[in-house]
Amino acid sequence: MYTDLHTHSEASDGTLAPAELVKMAKKAGLSSVALTDHDTVDGIDEFMHEGSKEHIETIAGIELAAAYKNTELHIVGLFIDHKSKALTESMDYIVNERNERNEKMIRALARNGIEVSLEELEKNAGGRIITRAHYANVMVEKGYVKTKEEAFDRYISSGRPGYVKRETLTPKKCIEVIRDSGGVPVLAHATLYGFGYLEIHQLVGELKNYGLMAMETMYSTYTARQSDEIRKICDSYGLFKSGGSDFHGANKPDIELGVGRGNLRIPQKFAEDMKEALK
Repeated sequence: MYTDLHTHSEASDGTLAPAELVKMAKKAGLSSVALTDHDTVDGIDEFMHEGSKEHIETIAGIELAAAYKNTELHIVGLFIDHKSKALTESMDYIVNERNERNEKMIRALARNGIEVSLEELEKNAGGRIITRAHYANVMVEKGYVKTKEEAFDRYISSGRPGYVKRETLTPKKCIEVIRDSGGVPVLAHATLYGFGYLEIHQLVGELKNYGLMAMETMYSTYTARQSDEIRKICDSYGLFKSGGSDFHGANKPDIELGVGRGNLRIPQKFAEDMKEALK
């Protein structure tokens, strides 16, 4: 019995509809699957409804970004009440900040000869939340770059001329919002922030003081050693284990639902242990 506790749909920067994600999870033989779109819960109702139809456990989730030192942490929330007041108020703040960032990025790209309009981005996003993946798509469509990877490498990654840092919630606020929404806050992909293991250890200690409950000890890009080290840190703080592929569909074609790059078999027990703790 396996699960995938970190996936994305077209409601943020994935390419599958929430219902299609559920169907794929059922076909893959998963016992459960969580939808954790970036800074939005717009796909959750469709996702949960399809789960009932397909008789597979669907877990309402979200992935929130938090400014921390010189990087951006990602805090996943699992088993959330996606219609809670705490979450709704935070979503309003995040949407406003994203709108301001989009205006600044459009101007920054224009200064570098890249003409991308808000209307083009909205069309590419299909009315959903606009992410940098949608900028890359439009830039490819208009012939400014040949691939999405080139768009990121040359223009819209941190330090590139079209990149604008967005204002985010603090780690403490992300964790509080998730807990106030009845969910489990999880530190996502701890090895991706550029920290050594001692720094990760210190980070987790700080986050636990804010109410962190779990860590992703299994993730698509982890090596066997990384997974082992993260698991040790997780155990040292008495946190729950989580894990996920970070599936995005065609936007991350090397990542498959449930198995990542073929290296994942995430026990359903991870989900069961967290669910039990919320009772």
